[in-house]
Amino acid sequence: MEERSVAQLVNRERVVVLGWGRALLWQLAHPLVAVAVARHSDFSRSLRAAWRRFTRTVQAMRRLSFGTEAEADEVARWIRQAHRRVQGRLGEPLGPFPAGTTYRADDPALLTWVHVTTVEATLHAYETFVQPLTPEERDRYCQEARAMEAWLGLPPGTFPDSWRALTAHLQTVQTSGVLQVTPLARQMAEHVLVPTPWVAPLAKPWRLLTLGLLPPELRAAYGFAWSERDERAFRRLVALIRRGVARAPHRVRHWPEARRLRLAPSR
Repeated sequence: MEERSVAQLVNRERVVVLGWGRALLWQLAHPLVAVAVARHSDFSRSLRAAWRRFTRTVQAMRRLSFGTEAEADEVARWIRQAHRRVQGRLGEPLGPFPAGTTYRADDPALLTWVHVTTVEATLHAYETFVQPLTPEERDRYCQEARAMEAWLGLPPGTFPDSWRALTAHLQTVQTSGVLQVTPLARQMAEHVLVPTPWVAPLAKPWRLLTLGLLPPELRAAYGFAWSERDERAFRRLVALIRRGVARAPHRVRHWPEARRLRLAPSR
């Protein structure tokens, strides 16, 4: 029997996109990522731009996870082209980086940081809203996610190949002094949480979930307040989502491409 793909079983769940806010705030804590997003992305300019970027990202994930080889290659080519356009030089110091520091979106170190935080947040969301994973399944997900190395034109072995290696990389970057939540990062984070002021009431559940999913130290670094009342509301919302996911029919719970693949059921 063919071994099931853990990456496909995780990525088929629509609900894992709720972890992307955690990933973005991890990524923006790297000053070079924050400035690259601020200068070269339009998601903070309007709700329409934010939605367009979100839908493009979702579509890319679906094609990379469930599409044909040709579809995956097309998405990868688009990502590489987009990365080549993102480059620049700091005009003033930003966090630990002096003025004159150059940045490129295709820098292997920055690509690894984005990859690690995306994988970590995706698995955290899956285990929060769907079900726990075994250590072996976490390792398998990390191994399968390394397909991105070839798609991004990186040498084999660039990305962590196990959950232990991935969390070790995350810890290493945290303790290296590279990460610093700058005023620019805080500004971008507010756009992640509330794309435009007039949707603030509708964005409250998203904000609560994103802040609740953040590690406490990262939440504190951004300066977000978090009370016991917030924690209780977050836990109630998580419980509600878990019940909804468990009871939802496959056509609601899973992406259409995943349903067509007829993946093996979860444990």
